Amino acid sequence: MMNPDLIQNTTLFVQEKLKNTEAGHDWFHIERVFKNALLIAQGETCNLLIVALGALLHDIADSKFYPDASGGDETIGPKIAREFLESENVDEVTIQHIVNIIENISFKGGNTKKTFSSIELNIVQDADRLDAIGAIGIARTFNYGGFKNRAIYDPNIAPNLHMTKEEYKNSKAPTINHFYEKLLLLKDKMNTETGKKMAQERHLFMEKFLSQFYDEWDGEK
Repeated sequence: MMNPDLIQNTTLFVQEKLKNTEAGHDWFHIERVFKNALLIAQGETCNLLIVALGALLHDIADSKFYPDASGGDETIGPKIAREFLESENVDEVTIQHIVNIIENISFKGGNTKKTFSSIELNIVQDADRLDAIGAIGIARTFNYGGFKNRAIYDPNIAPNLHMTKEEYKNSKAPTINHFYEKLLLLKDKMNTETGKKMAQERHLFMEKFLSQFYDEWDGEK
């Protein structure tokens, strides 16, 4: 059962926490993931409160913005989420479930196995991955590439499809490579039937974009 007051308090907390965040990981990203998660949840038997809170808190402190020797401190997000939920007197079972979602949602090069499974994680992960593909995904990818001062494209630097988690987190490759190293792989990594259907159209849009991009790059259009 949803708790409107808790959802409202969580929303306000996340909006304040992310108000100065890079545009691809700001409140509007959270809001899109939240809406998609609730949409996907309509076709699943799940705990809607955990889906909602997991979606709202999944990027409360994205590790890529907290650099450490491994390329990003992954403990900060779960810690902040736990402290907030405890302050809202949320029960421990729910808190731990949401922490598990935050710890297992990321792509991380596609080579890291989840250490936790639940339908709620599957739903929030699909919602998050949908926001990484299609028109929004393209916009977010180039925004982050610019934020990190990366090249748009370099024909001499091939995508690396076999990166370790650490290599993925520390990659400085051109932005176009990211399509092959992550975005184009997500369609086949969706968990739910609704997520799979939604991903199909967004995937085709990215393929059309890349085709147009290369034609323009080569002076053919």
